[in-house]
Amino acid sequence: MDNRLDGRVALVTGSSRGIGAGIAVELARQGAAVAVHGRDRGAVDDVVATLARDGGTAVGVSGDVTSFAELEALRRQVEEGLGPVDVLVANAGGNFTPPAQLEDIPEDCWRATIDGNLTATFLTLKSFLPGMKERGRGSIVTIASSAGRRPDARAPIPYGAAKAAIALLTQDAAAQAGPFGVRVNCIAPETILTERNRARIPGEQQAAMAGYHPLRRLGTPEDVAKAAAFLASDDAAWITGVVLDVTGGAVMM
Repeated sequence: MDNRLDGRVALVTGSSRGIGAGIAVELARQGAAVAVHGRDRGAVDDVVATLARDGGTAVGVSGDVTSFAELEALRRQVEEGLGPVDVLVANAGGNFTPPAQLEDIPEDCWRATIDGNLTATFLTLKSFLPGMKERGRGSIVTIASSAGRRPDARAPIPYGAAKAAIALLTQDAAAQAGPFGVRVNCIAPETILTERNRARIPGEQQAAMAGYHPLRRLGTPEDVAKAAAFLASDDAAWITGVVLDVTGGAVMM
């Protein structure tokens, strides 16, 4: 176990699987007490058990991140179980709209994607940021996407728009929170080989996609997790408002 995050309390939203679970594992490995969040209680309990088995401290929590009232209840639950949150990773989100021409995108799909990503991130920060500012410390990491870093006619437009907005939201929050001792940074991953992507993307397609990356491989949850742990730690004490592309070089801004 590393000890860079010893004594810190962390919450990772959407951490019952995939990138979020990878981040939760890494933060715990570096010494943080971690609140694991998700809708699937069984999956949440599995991650909590994994962290405990490896010597970490963890609790499982649930709550709808598109509801401020539920986020406030979630925040109180974490504070009662572990203490005030020092490290917040606003990871919950997803793509709820397949690629389509703009005029063919249903309004309900647009709203679901914006709410599930941008609104969820906004409300999560709205719930946890005031306490961090009051305590004069804290580190927040949001999760955007390479889909929000470059235009692509084949991309799911609502998802890209939501993730681009998260990047700017992060920088606005960083500008406001900095004088209070709170840092806010963003990670924008490219295709990550989560369990779900490994299952749904055929091996030949994975190999072809890897060829579009200068580092000639696709990313893993651990790649994102190590970046998140760095931004959360004091090693990044003079870094705020950054959008970090974790893409194997596929996005060069």
